[in-house]
Amino acid sequence: MSENSITTAGQKAARVALAGLGAGLGLGALVSIASSGLAAYFARKIVIPGQAPERVQILHVDGFDDEMHIHLSADEDTLVNGRYGLWFDAGRGHAQIGDVIEYDPHSRTVSREVLGVPYGNLRAARTGRWTGSFYPDARTLGLPYENITLTSDVGDLPAWYFPSGAGTEAPGSETSGASGVGTGSADTWAILIHGRGGTRAEGLRAVPALDSLGIPALAIAYRNDEEVRVGNTARYGLGDTEWLDVDVAIDHALAHGAKDVVLFGWSMGGAIAFQAASRGRNKRFVRAMVLDGPVVDWYNVLDHQAKENFLPTPVARLTLDMISRPWAQPITGLETPLDLDRMDWIKRAAELDVPVLLIHSDDDEFVPSGPSHALANVRRDLVTMPHYEKARHTKEWNVDPEQWNDDVLRFLAAHLG
Repeated sequence: MSENSITTAGQKAARVALAGLGAGLGLGALVSIASSGLAAYFARKIVIPGQAPERVQILHVDGFDDEMHIHLSADEDTLVNGRYGLWFDAGRGHAQIGDVIEYDPHSRTVSREVLGVPYGNLRAARTGRWTGSFYPDARTLGLPYENITLTSDVGDLPAWYFPSGAGTEAPGSETSGASGVGTGSADTWAILIHGRGGTRAEGLRAVPALDSLGIPALAIAYRNDEEVRVGNTARYGLGDTEWLDVDVAIDHALAHGAKDVVLFGWSMGGAIAFQAASRGRNKRFVRAMVLDGPVVDWYNVLDHQAKENFLPTPVARLTLDMISRPWAQPITGLETPLDLDRMDWIKRAAELDVPVLLIHSDDDEFVPSGPSHALANVRRDLVTMPHYEKARHTKEWNVDPEQWNDDVLRFLAAHLG
């Protein structure tokens, strides 16, 4: 999930409150107006797409290209060992960052390895955005792939197709549209679904493990993400609408040799996967799901975010009403209210009918792991949940790719045969 800057809605709410003050309204009325404005601001913040700012300070880069070190401002993310991505230059540059070399608690700085710089001039950068997307695009994986285009009711959806050795194109080849895509011989394909505020690059971490099993994969863009949205009218459905594009991806897989699919979802991508597996026209073809830091219950996530932002309970409740009730559509810009009950898989646990691997670190700062544990406890017949505790949000692979790959491979071997 990403943070957005203050929106016009928040500014308007502030002006309304000031106007009320000038008109001599009572304290109760002022509190009510201010609460409504604050709820409107956060409701819009939840559904309006945006990208997190570059908050990490890049202090210095030293060494040669084959042995570079980077010195950064230290925070809860940059202090965790593992392999990460660092976007810089407003997303035009990307560096692959390795383990911590040294931490200075007095200056609150950290030195880390630089494993590669696929794009941009890292030495000239001064700020960056920390990310779990170690691979910025399909080319950097070093595996055969094709650029394809899927088409849904919202228009064209770019996707990467990884044939896992089954296709005929050379690594890095590009194919426009669906024609020319290798069909392969695998009966099961994987659909990789990124999270809120992310891109299809988020799912690339799963591709090497899938390639080792000979499972073709589609890493897809979907409605409202930065590769698809047009203008400023896009609104996230939090999974309540995006699943329609997963159905299109499954259509494509079935048309090119697949007999069934495994859905991989990160964060909100997990919520999308749940909806595709329960509501989609292709739900009978979903054989299993692998979900990383998934949203199992939006009420829990939004309550957690309200507390993190010090929202009073009445404001938090009003925020939930605004994204789920018809009366607030002019405020949120949503075409239809969101059905949060339909996306609550604790309440719907009995309806789950496919095996699920839940990978969810207990220190997840955005999406608490409690609902994942609850679902695993009540559906032990279908849900597998290994232990992770130091990865934060959707970065379990980054902290320990060996464990992540082993857990995924064991799960798939058990359920795909």
